Amino acid sequence: MQPLHFSYKKYNISLPLPVLAVSLVLLLSLATPISSCTEQEKKSLLQFLAGLSQDSGLAKSWQEEGTDCCKWEGVTCNGNKTVIEVSLPSRGLEGSITSLGNLTGLQHLNLSYNSLSGNLPQELVSSSSIIVLDISFNQISGDLHELPSSTSSQPLKVLNISSNLFTGQFTIATWKGMENLVALNASNNSFTGQIPSHFCNISPNFAILELCYNKLSGSIPPGLSNCSKLKVLKAGHNHLSGTLPDELFNGTLLEHLTFSSNGLHGILEGTHIANLTNLVILDLGENNFRGKVPESLVQLKKLQELHSGYNNLSGELPSALSNCTNLTNIDLKNNNFSGELTKVNFSNLPNLQILDLMENNFSGKIAETIYSCHKLTALRLSSNNFHGQLSEGLGNLKSLSFLSLTGNSFTNLANALQILKSSKNLTTLLIGLNFMNETMPDDERIDGFENLQVLSLTGCSLLGEIPYWLSKLTNLQMLYLDGNQLTGPIPDWISSLNFLFYLDISNNSLTGGIPTALTEMPMLKSEKTAAPLDPRVFEVPIYLGTSLQYRKVNAFPILLDLGNNNFTGVIPPEIGLLKEIQSLNLNFNKLYGDIPQSISNLTNLLELDLSNNYLTGAIPGALNNLHFLTEFNVSFNDLEGPVPTTGQFSTFTNSSFGGNPKLCGPMLIHQCNSAEQGPVPTVYENQGGSKSIFTITFSLFFGLGVLYDQIVLSRYFG
Repeated sequence: MQPLHFSYKKYNISLPLPVLAVSLVLLLSLATPISSCTEQEKKSLLQFLAGLSQDSGLAKSWQEEGTDCCKWEGVTCNGNKTVIEVSLPSRGLEGSITSLGNLTGLQHLNLSYNSLSGNLPQELVSSSSIIVLDISFNQISGDLHELPSSTSSQPLKVLNISSNLFTGQFTIATWKGMENLVALNASNNSFTGQIPSHFCNISPNFAILELCYNKLSGSIPPGLSNCSKLKVLKAGHNHLSGTLPDELFNGTLLEHLTFSSNGLHGILEGTHIANLTNLVILDLGENNFRGKVPESLVQLKKLQELHSGYNNLSGELPSALSNCTNLTNIDLKNNNFSGELTKVNFSNLPNLQILDLMENNFSGKIAETIYSCHKLTALRLSSNNFHGQLSEGLGNLKSLSFLSLTGNSFTNLANALQILKSSKNLTTLLIGLNFMNETMPDDERIDGFENLQVLSLTGCSLLGEIPYWLSKLTNLQMLYLDGNQLTGPIPDWISSLNFLFYLDISNNSLTGGIPTALTEMPMLKSEKTAAPLDPRVFEVPIYLGTSLQYRKVNAFPILLDLGNNNFTGVIPPEIGLLKEIQSLNLNFNKLYGDIPQSISNLTNLLELDLSNNYLTGAIPGALNNLHFLTEFNVSFNDLEGPVPTTGQFSTFTNSSFGGNPKLCGPMLIHQCNSAEQGPVPTVYENQGGSKSIFTITFSLFFGLGVLYDQIVLSRYFG
């Protein structure tokens, strides 16, 4: 047998192959000790598994790995065969947490993003070994247990119980012995009482406290100043009141301070905010602060995000703002700021990505220095008093994706489009309530909006027809042309916009019949032919009032609104092909004939408004197939026969059917006699009256918000 030769620098080692194989086995056995957890640890893990009502295949996985629990999925042991970590996030687990407290060497426990319920076992919180405990995003409920007075010091450093169903208050006894606690995240629960400040005296290294989205009340405790190493303090979306205590500004290590969406008040200008020289994020939005933006902001050299929207701040923006050269996000929307923006030299803010000054009283022209912010992705100046033509400098913002100028006094729409088409990254363009009484540009040379997904030209009283250049916006998903004076028919090319799922051309003077091209729109016809909607979030959320907001295009309903025009003819039976549609409005037109039975095919419909037309005949009984219908209005037509009273129809009122003297039913003045009763067609009705039901609050079905930054005439963008 030929020997195998190894040469290591100056040494030559020559060994026969059998000797080498034995040597390697011996070396491996010495280098890698046989790993096997103890019977007690195995028993505890199996008891935990047995306490689950749904393990999503975890039991099978463990069984396939054999009897050594150190090899089981999510289990880690140290060199001494002791279980030191159990990590099973996003595993689809359901049931209660049991037995894991018996793992005496356990240091890290991560059960986040599951569906676990029941209480948090006290032995986990008071464990003598656990350093990191993360059970966030589950359904754990109950109070946090008060620990016995005899509890000794615990090693726990990080406790994440956010996004659960916890209740109760934070008491001193809850945190007894937690001398090593560094971070607590208890956000998105239902805790009550005051903000706890006990850890500031118990744990000298306490650095992170997150309590957002709870039911905490009272004032901000001055005792937080004793947390000398506090870096993150978040208590937004609670019921806090009072002012910011002076002691709070002693926390000179603070990097992130959030008290948004509370009932705090006071004047910011007189505070000692300049002490917080390490501050990176300051969020005081949605409170009742007043006065001016403090000039002392100039001291906050590290500040990146300033959020003070939805307050009562006033005056001009201080020039000191431009000295915070690291700013990436300025959010001062919905205040009472006034004056011109020229006082702030935005060219000193090279990192600025978001500037949101919506709903203020700024005037003059847009400051030219803004156009030096080449990283700007979102600019919202809607609902102010800006005027004049848009500057060509706006075309320099090559990174701009979101632009909202709604509700100002800008002029020359044709010029604005020529400037904006060079911003190739624009996906959202909201410029309605400007350019009043101008003519809609019909220049076929308008192009360059290849990436545009949302376009609003609402409420401009524009003259002319729906222009052909819109057909070039091949990625368009939402189009708002409502509130203008457009005439002529709906062009047939509308069906070529393969991504368009939201079309609002209401409140115009459009004529002709309802074209079959509308019934061929891919996004409205079938989920098989529909293109996938863009899942990306808006750079800034789009609001309805102060509480409802949309962050994604794909959260909007699939909608077709042709209301308040001069359309004539019958409702085409092909309307029944739009099986994906959720909101359909044909009100205030001159449509006649029967209500097509094919509408019963639109089983995704939530809202249907056919009011204020010349429709005749009976309400089709097949509409009973519309099981999700919540808004139904056929008032002020010439319909006849009995109004159905079964199913959801029993919940709708007279206003859904008024103005049809030939209709009868228990909710109407005209009661049905035996001759009129006949077979009862079952139909879905709803409240709505003669007013368009398309001033709808979509929040019931589509998440938070509607694509309106402001409510002007109840429906216009910002």
